[in-house]
Amino acid sequence: MRPFTQQVVLLTGASSGIGEATAIRLRQRGFIVYAAARRVERMQHLTGLGIHVIALDVTDDESLQNAVQQVMAQQQRIDVLINNAGFGEYGAVEDVPLADGRRQFEVNVFGVMRLIQLVLPIMRQQHYGRIINTSSIAGKIYQPLSAWYVGTKHALEGMSDTLRAEVKPFGIDVVLIEPGPTKTEWAGIANDKLRQVSGHGAYGKVVREMTAQLSLFATLGSAPTVIADLMARAVTAKRPRTRYAGGFGSHASLVGRRLLSDRQFDVAMAVTLGLSYQLYRRKKGGR
Repeated sequence: MRPFTQQVVLLTGASSGIGEATAIRLRQRGFIVYAAARRVERMQHLTGLGIHVIALDVTDDESLQNAVQQVMAQQQRIDVLINNAGFGEYGAVEDVPLADGRRQFEVNVFGVMRLIQLVLPIMRQQHYGRIINTSSIAGKIYQPLSAWYVGTKHALEGMSDTLRAEVKPFGIDVVLIEPGPTKTEWAGIANDKLRQVSGHGAYGKVVREMTAQLSLFATLGSAPTVIADLMARAVTAKRPRTRYAGGFGSHASLVGRRLLSDRQFDVAMAVTLGLSYQLYRRKKGGR
């Protein structure tokens, strides 16, 4: 493994929150960091820290190719790829337009996998590389009104496991980061989307109860730097774990999912979110 001061990191979704905090943390550790996002106007302060800023739209193949080519032209290598770009499409399955659901997968899954496709030949030639994919505890659990987002994270978990087995012979490792609630723009955006998509129809009562609890979670959530520290551990470890979970309530949620039956978890999740228990009354039989 090269010294950190010689390792090159390409990081997406770096304009705010976890991505921004990770870019700063890795630069502090000595890495050569390329921070990529669509909103480059929000990233100019990073250049003063010695971080390279790149405009990138993960749904645009030309933009993805240009980003990789820019890093290679300047550094001739990419040691670490951190796929952090993503967003949450919230609303009842019945209400979310299919076009919006497809865009959710374009950003959270297909953009991730296309960038991996572009970087893998470079890493194979180097005989070294590390790919860090930002999942979520939602990749292991679930909650109402988030099927499209949860679906992308479940997909990312399975695809990352498969990828890890494929690229191990080439000296490349694949790691998942699974954050819990974090103090970012996420909760506010999710609540606005929930109200817009499902706030006035058949699911309005669930929306009202759930948005109140999500706002509370936002105040209790961990700082983005907590997840940035997880990212740094995943990047710097000689033998990284396959998964790093962290942030408010993450470990309790994952343990509960392992120990409880499906019906029991339905109830636990409803209570946690402040939803009316009658909506999740256990029926006889089944799991």
